[in-house]
Amino acid sequence: MAGKKRIEDYGIIIGELPKGRLNKISDVKGVRVGHYTIDTEENKTGVTVILPTEGNIYANKFVAASFVLNGYGKTAGLVQIDELGTLESIIALTNTLNVGVVHDAVVEYTIEKCRRENINIASFNPIVAECNDSYLNNIQNRAVKKEHVFKAIEDAVEDFEEGDVGAGKGMSCHDLKGGIGSASRIVSLDGRDYTVGVLVLSNHGFMKDLTISGKNIGRDLAEKLENHNTVDKGSIISVIATDIPLTSRQLRRAIKRAAVGLARVGSHLGHGSGDIMIGFSTANIIKHDEPQDIISIRAMNEDKMDMVFRAVAECEEEAILNSMITANKVTGYQGHTREALKDYILEYF
Repeated sequence: MAGKKRIEDYGIIIGELPKGRLNKISDVKGVRVGHYTIDTEENKTGVTVILPTEGNIYANKFVAASFVLNGYGKTAGLVQIDELGTLESIIALTNTLNVGVVHDAVVEYTIEKCRRENINIASFNPIVAECNDSYLNNIQNRAVKKEHVFKAIEDAVEDFEEGDVGAGKGMSCHDLKGGIGSASRIVSLDGRDYTVGVLVLSNHGFMKDLTISGKNIGRDLAEKLENHNTVDKGSIISVIATDIPLTSRQLRRAIKRAAVGLARVGSHLGHGSGDIMIGFSTANIIKHDEPQDIISIRAMNEDKMDMVFRAVAECEEEAILNSMITANKVTGYQGHTREALKDYILEYF
């Protein structure tokens, strides 16, 4: 939001493609994001929701795909996305032990929304993804409740906040404060501009590996802060949205390139890290009650995918850095503290 400095405000330019109006996932028309943040002495956690459309995503589904880069995670709903290639749910992000409660809330929200439109639900595939925030949050309290999910949905906007908010409140990234970050890129195809947007929930990596715009600042910072962590138990959830017409298979190819952005920032995708990508395209609508046996969808020329791959990689890299640079220093459960990147960045750039 206005007034909160992002990575480009420090003169650090990631990539070469043009950015969207807000440089956020919500530059894809119809996408909105909402948070509910829990900030007490014992609990630093919350929930973040991505609304893919202003309409009813269950009634009018989007083409979707997922990719699990490293599967140390508890995301719900990926099996059906992989099988059918469609998204019929809002996407919710939270902490590891709150997946069940958030899942139930998304079901309740969707049933009520469909009931108002006289749509009967007998089967539904909610998408809930998680990272483990137990370093800063007493995760066993399972502090996120249904009403918090409903409030996050109600508060969803285009120009949403980043950093230590919502699901990102208790997350760590490269042993500094992580959380919610976003970025977007514009891709020109057949003389028309399309948008690729990424939102991350960052909770991964070693401090010593942190690399910004090709410069490994982490090694020096780790010495300065006496950080000698050698166990990567974090995760990252990457949600990729676009209005480019892609099949589910093409979308899966594209979202894999988030791994490039992860590597550029210094992640080596550790054993204990859940590195999961979820993508959707708003270009094709698959109606829930489609009467036709055969339907038509638009798809991209496979030979022209390179710029889409580049856009995903650039967005991922910048979104991770935005999640860190917009976050504040947080002291949480049992006095554990994560320093803020913004308090050190000017020493290196």
